[in-house]
Amino acid sequence: MIIQEVIKIIEEFAPLPYAEDFDNVGLLVGDSTNEVTKALITLDTLEATVDEAIEKRCNLIISFHPIIFSGLKKLTGRDYVERTVLKAIKNDIAIYAIHTALDNQHKGVNDMICEKLGLLNRKILIPRKDSIRKLTTFVPTQHADQVRKAMFEAGAGSIGNYNDCSFNITGKGSFKGNEESNPVIGEKGKIHFEEEVQIGLTFPKHRQSAILKALFDTHPYEEVAYEIHSLENENQHLGMGMIGELENEKDEAEFLNEVKKTFDSGCIRHSKLKGKSVKKVAVLGGSGAFAINQAKSAGADVFISADFKYHDFYKAEGKLVLADIGHYESEQFTKNLLYSFLSKKISSFAFILGDTNTNPIHYL
Repeated sequence: MIIQEVIKIIEEFAPLPYAEDFDNVGLLVGDSTNEVTKALITLDTLEATVDEAIEKRCNLIISFHPIIFSGLKKLTGRDYVERTVLKAIKNDIAIYAIHTALDNQHKGVNDMICEKLGLLNRKILIPRKDSIRKLTTFVPTQHADQVRKAMFEAGAGSIGNYNDCSFNITGKGSFKGNEESNPVIGEKGKIHFEEEVQIGLTFPKHRQSAILKALFDTHPYEEVAYEIHSLENENQHLGMGMIGELENEKDEAEFLNEVKKTFDSGCIRHSKLKGKSVKKVAVLGGSGAFAINQAKSAGADVFISADFKYHDFYKAEGKLVLADIGHYESEQFTKNLLYSFLSKKISSFAFILGDTNTNPIHYL
C-alpha cells in the first residue's frame, strides 16, 4: 500500500474537517505516494519515537499529537521539534497526526476513557455545531429511486442511529432550454412540465463532494437543480468530551483511587470533595478546563480531564469534583484505539504499537 491509501482509511474514521481550527493535523512529513513498509502507532512523535520506527523498519508514524504545531521557519536542529523532523526526513519516515479530529469523534478518545471507566449511557458533552448540511434536489419521478440510493451510498441521509433518511415531495417542475441546451426530456425552445420528486436529506459536511458526485452521476438532467444549506443543529454524535453514568454509585475517594489505578496516574489533583456519592461522570482527554461549565451544566458529579490551572479548581464551586489525572494519562489509550481500528481495517498490513514512553512528566 502507499501512504495515501492508509491515510484515506484513517480519515474515514476521523475526518480532518472536524479537527479544531487551531490544530495541525494530517500528513506533516513525507510523500503520500511512497509505499508503506510498516506503520508505527504512537501517542507522540519524538526523536526516540523515530528511533523506534527505524529499529522496527517502519517508514510511517501514525501519531495522535502533531510534532509540528506552529510554523517552522528553519530546520537547524536547535530544538526537539526540529531534531525530530530532521531525523524523520533523513530516514525517509513519514509522520501523520490525527489529534482533535479523533477527539471529536463519537467513538474516539473520550469514548475510550469512558470504556476504561465502565460508563454507561454515554453522550457527547459539547456537541459540535456547523457540521450538518442539508441538500435539496429535484428529480424526475422515474429516476428518483436511483438518485436517492446513490446519495445514501455516498453518505447522505444518516441521522444518529438511522440511515437512508430523506423527505420526499411530489410536484411538477418546469423548464425551457435555449438553443445551446441538449435536454434529455422535452425539446429546446419549448417549455416543458415534468412530474418530479423533491428529495431532501441531511449529511455530514465532509461527505459533500462524494454526495454531489453521486447526484451528478445519476441525475438524468443536463443541468441539475439543487440547494445546499448549513444547519444550526448540534451534532449529537460529534464533539468534545463525553458524559456517562457508573452502573453503581461510588464513594468519591474510592472512585478517584480507582481512576488513579486504571490510568496509572502519578497523582490526581482534584478540587474539594463534596461528601456525596459519584454516579454521573464527565470526561475530556487532554486539556479540558474550557469544558468545566459544560460539565457542571450536564450535572456531572466528577469531571475528569487534565492541565487544570490553579484558578480553574475554584470553578468547581462545590457543584462537582474536578479531577486532573494528567495529560498523557488521559490520552494514553488512544494509540490502542487506532491500532485496533487499523488492524481490523487492513489485516494484511503490519501495524506496530509503539512502546516508547513519551510522557514528559515524572512523579516522586
